[in-house]
Amino acid sequence: MSRIAIIPGDGIGMDVTQEAVKVLGCVQEEYGIALDLVEWNLGAQRYIDTGITITAEEMAELGSDYNAIFLGAMGDARVPDNAHARDILLGMRFQLDLFINLRPIRLFESRMSPLRDVRPEDVDMVIFRENTEGVYVGMGGTFKKGTADEIAIEEDVNTRKGVERIIRAAFEHARVNGRLRVTLSDKANAMPHAGGLYRRVFAEVGAEFADVERNAVYADALALDLVLHPARYDVIVAPNLFGDILSDLAAALVGGLGLAPSASLHPGRVGLFEPVHGSAPDLVGTNRANPLAAIMTAALMLRHLGHATVADAIEKSVQRAVRGGHTTPDLGGELGTAAVGDWVCRDLREAGE
Repeated sequence: MSRIAIIPGDGIGMDVTQEAVKVLGCVQEEYGIALDLVEWNLGAQRYIDTGITITAEEMAELGSDYNAIFLGAMGDARVPDNAHARDILLGMRFQLDLFINLRPIRLFESRMSPLRDVRPEDVDMVIFRENTEGVYVGMGGTFKKGTADEIAIEEDVNTRKGVERIIRAAFEHARVNGRLRVTLSDKANAMPHAGGLYRRVFAEVGAEFADVERNAVYADALALDLVLHPARYDVIVAPNLFGDILSDLAAALVGGLGLAPSASLHPGRVGLFEPVHGSAPDLVGTNRANPLAAIMTAALMLRHLGHATVADAIEKSVQRAVRGGHTTPDLGGELGTAAVGDWVCRDLREAGE
C-alpha cells in the first residue's frame, strides 16, 4: 500500500485537490490499488491561527513515513509575504533534497494550443528543471536598501554534484522512455562559469548515452524555437531559473497551467506532486476552478508509485474530457469544478467496463 500525504493548500487548491482525491478514490475501486490517503492541515489558515508554518518534526515525518505528497496550490492574501508557502513548498524541495522538478508537456487537442497548425504529436516533451540550486538558493543581499544607491545581489550557486545528477536523470529518463533527444538549455554565452559547468558535464554524461541524441541551446533561443518548432524537443534539461521560465512557456503551448502537472523528485525518496497553477483567490467559491491539472498530477504520482496502467487510464480520460469539451470555462467548456471531477470518474468507470 502507498501512503500519500494530502495537503490541500489554499484558495482553489482545496477545490481542485478534492477532485484529484475523488479520482484517486475512483481508481482504487476500479483497479483495486491500495492507497492510504492522509490529509494534513498545512496552509494559510493554520498559519494565521497558530503562527506555525511547518515544524521540523512534520517535515521529517513527511520525508520518512510517506511514499508521496500531493500538494495543492498555496498562497493567501492574508499572508502577504507568503511565509507559509515558502516554508512548506520550498522547505520540502530543499530539505527533502527533491532535486528534479519534472514537468511533462503534452498537447491533447490542437484547439487548446495558441499555435497555428500544430498537432498533438508535435508537442510532447518532458522538462527536467534543477530544483535545489541556481539563483533560488536565497544567497545574496541588499546594501543601502531604499536609497538611490541601493544594491541588490542574487547569487547563482551550481555544484558539480547538482549539475551532474539533474543531467544524468534527464538522460536516464530519455533512455528508459524511448525518447530520442536531450536538449540542454542555459546561457553559457552570458554566464560562462555556470554555463560552462553545465556544458562540460552535459558532454561528459551524454557520452555515456550514445543511443540518445543531444544538443545545447541558449535559453532565449529555445524560448523562441519552442513556439516556432515545438516538435524538435523531447527532453529538456535546464538550471533552476531557466527551467522555471521555459516550463511555463511550454505549458502555454498545450492550453495553459490548467493542464500542467508537476513533480519534485529524488529517486528512492518521497516525491512531491503539485499542479503548478496558483491559488487564484478570485475563483474561490465560484465553482469555475479547473481541476484537470490536479487530476493529471494525481496520474503522474500514480505512475511514479508504479501504477502506470492506472496513470495511463486517467490521462486518457482527461484527454477525452478536453477533446469532448467536458471542462471548465477556461478550456471552453461549461462544467463546474466538481462536475469535471465527476465526469472523469464516470468516464474511468465506463472505460473499465
